[in-house]
Amino acid sequence: MNHVFIIGSKGIPAKYGGFETFVDQLTRQKLTGHIQYHVSCQSDNDDEFVHNGARCFNVKVPEIGPAKAVLYDVLSLKRCLSYIKENRIENAIVYILACRIGPFLSSYRKALAALGAKVYVNPDGHEWKRSKWNRMIRAYWKYSEKLMVKNADLLVCDSVGIEEYIQTEYKRFRPVTTYISYGADLERSALSNSSPKLREWYGKHELLPDAYYLIVGRFVPENNYELMIREFMASKTDKDLVLICNVEQNKFYERLLRSTNFPKDKRIKFVGTVYDQELLKKIRENAYGYLHGHEVGGTNPSLLEALAGTKLNLLLDVVFNKEVGRGGAVYFTKAAGSLARTLEHADALTEAQRDAYGKKAVRRIAEAYSWSKIVDQYEHLFLEAGLSRKEDVFLKKVVSFSKQG
Repeated sequence: MNHVFIIGSKGIPAKYGGFETFVDQLTRQKLTGHIQYHVSCQSDNDDEFVHNGARCFNVKVPEIGPAKAVLYDVLSLKRCLSYIKENRIENAIVYILACRIGPFLSSYRKALAALGAKVYVNPDGHEWKRSKWNRMIRAYWKYSEKLMVKNADLLVCDSVGIEEYIQTEYKRFRPVTTYISYGADLERSALSNSSPKLREWYGKHELLPDAYYLIVGRFVPENNYELMIREFMASKTDKDLVLICNVEQNKFYERLLRSTNFPKDKRIKFVGTVYDQELLKKIRENAYGYLHGHEVGGTNPSLLEALAGTKLNLLLDVVFNKEVGRGGAVYFTKAAGSLARTLEHADALTEAQRDAYGKKAVRRIAEAYSWSKIVDQYEHLFLEAGLSRKEDVFLKKVVSFSKQG
């Protein structure tokens, strides 16, 4: 039995968040009986329970502000080390999601290595670039990332662009990397257009199917809300702009209000969050188009979900988005007038043209980002790591012989 310990997500069952959804899918769609998952869950107690066949262990973390996530990962790692030692588990893998605990990892890695365990890290995106952090926190993120790369046995990158960045930026450490993307759900929403739940939501916000562009994502500057709102206001589209996000009356909101005065444009509608996943999926499917302005690295879950469900996707032209969308999307730049023109071009597309984009997008998700594919790749990775040296040599001989035959 191969034991894989996953820390860094808030835990399962998933309520929100990319890492949480990933862990939920990884455990739910498990095919092999040779992997036992152990999942760290942030909580107000230290209980244990089973979900999707995984052993879930709660980690109680005090409220200490922004450093809570760092402490959570350290405490989780400590629990993993203790469990591996007490249960004499051989060839374990500790898979750490994100690069929060670089300054603390070295000593734990040595202790885990002494027990035969390996440390895998998912570096996520460029967290140190996020403008929501002050200069000191951003410096910590970059320093922590460096130490995570230095001390990992393997880095699992969910974006080709991130893998290239790790290999280039930290070449001196000779990092061992592999690429396995994030996944997406291709199933259509169970709701119909006549669903009372959907009709009530549309009525509340004065919306109609196929008559709005949609944005779903965290309300932070690096997702380019200001650019998209300003360009939308400058466009001649007669459709609405629906923003599903966790809007807070913070400095960013006040700055956005001053710079765009968006309330004067009745087409722009901040509608808050939608936690009902079937409803959110249907809202995506019924959008005329989806706008995606993320630019801070990695394969973004909301982009995959949009490509899987929305016919027409308008993406900011950066390497991470083009890597995912390819020919199944339309692209705009940050240059003045680019998105406004793209919106007007999108409005002029025929239904057949929108359908063609939608089919390309779904094909792209099915070929490269389906959860079944991602889970299969992870299981191969974890099982391969659990092979003994003799088994590994034997397997390589079998593969070599089969190729020759």
